[in-house]
Amino acid sequence: MQQKPWGQITAWILFGALMVIVGWKLVQISRGPIYSSSAPDFTLTTFDGERYTLSDYAGRVVVINFWASWCKPCEKEAADLEQVWRDHQDLGVVFLGVDYVDTELEALQYLEKWGVTYPNGPDVGTEISQAYRIRGVPETYVVDKRGELAQPIIGPATRDQLTSIIARLLSE
Repeated sequence: MQQKPWGQITAWILFGALMVIVGWKLVQISRGPIYSSSAPDFTLTTFDGERYTLSDYAGRVVVINFWASWCKPCEKEAADLEQVWRDHQDLGVVFLGVDYVDTELEALQYLEKWGVTYPNGPDVGTEISQAYRIRGVPETYVVDKRGELAQPIIGPATRDQLTSIIARLLSE
């Protein structure tokens, strides 16, 4: 009497399911950064424990910056982002920093080193970065008053770039 290889069949089914999931994720990543009209909604819990939900800022311009403490190009934009935030916070512009695949200690040291004061928090489980389909850091997404993606900046954002985009969106 021959036993049925249920263990092997189950293992192959699980392996096949895993390959489908991995393939689906690879397809998502290969599509590159999100360029749809609507900005994916998310909630960011900052290192201070405050919660920011993108949809709560409808009617305002929002700058979302993906960064990491280990990212050298992120250092090039840190001072510019902070300055643009300080220049525009009284105009109702919201900045949210999303820390990507980092440790809290190193992230907090980075924020202190660069004097970053706008809200920042970790991307727990990389949910936010997956929704925006980032390919790396730094990446910055500017959301207009209607909640639509106005402009992605792949690579370090500059003060002039951000100031120009924000001015255009505020005048709309």
